[in-house]
Amino acid sequence: MRETRAIMGMPISLAVLDEAVRQKDLDAVFAEFSAVDAQFSPFKDDSETSRLNRGQLLQKDISPRMREIFALCEETRRQTEGYFDINRPDGTIDPCGMVKGWAIKNAARQLLDMGFSDFCVAAGGDIQCHGRNDEGGEWTVGIRNPFAQDEIVKVLQPGGHGVATSGNYIRGNHIYDPHTGQFGSGDIVSLTVVGPDVLEADRYATAAFAMGRKGIHFIERMPGLEAYEIDNRGMARMTSGLKNYLPC
Repeated sequence: MRETRAIMGMPISLAVLDEAVRQKDLDAVFAEFSAVDAQFSPFKDDSETSRLNRGQLLQKDISPRMREIFALCEETRRQTEGYFDINRPDGTIDPCGMVKGWAIKNAARQLLDMGFSDFCVAAGGDIQCHGRNDEGGEWTVGIRNPFAQDEIVKVLQPGGHGVATSGNYIRGNHIYDPHTGQFGSGDIVSLTVVGPDVLEADRYATAAFAMGRKGIHFIERMPGLEAYEIDNRGMARMTSGLKNYLPC
């Protein structure tokens, strides 16, 4: 069973191949994505994030899930020398750079808890798969050409790992360098990261993209992470271990 819905400002797709899956199962996963959006979106006036930004909610009164996100954000800020930072130039906070991968990882766990073993969860370029695809083989993930998005330039076989792509070719320059306050990533237009799970891939892809040309070298040094980068001339670079995720 496959379905795509627009939630969190992006298409979210579920593919659950187990014979026992029913519509109510997909509805439950999509409902959780909607709940995450309602809680964390800085674009919804009644979200917890918006109330924090307006001073209507104090840090000491935030929910356990918001505390979890804040702890992950602070850990990632330290590990990336400040390149991952949810504090915006206007003084507000925006946890979306952490929440998307976190929500996808939770959706995958939700499906596992339901007893399903063959599925794929995709949201806004970030993907977590488990088990086997329709043909009984490994799930594959295509990296899109940022200059011709109907074209796939590289195919990955991530196994149970997560894949996340950061870039400016769809949403424009929405990622910024906290050290300079400048949006964009120099001449880098796309950076795809493979990590132990989609949360790890997503949070480090965001930080590495903000680093510009230094980003792929940062990923190279990080245990368990690999990356594929495309610059504005269409030139690609990849980390040394990405070959382990390429089909034979």
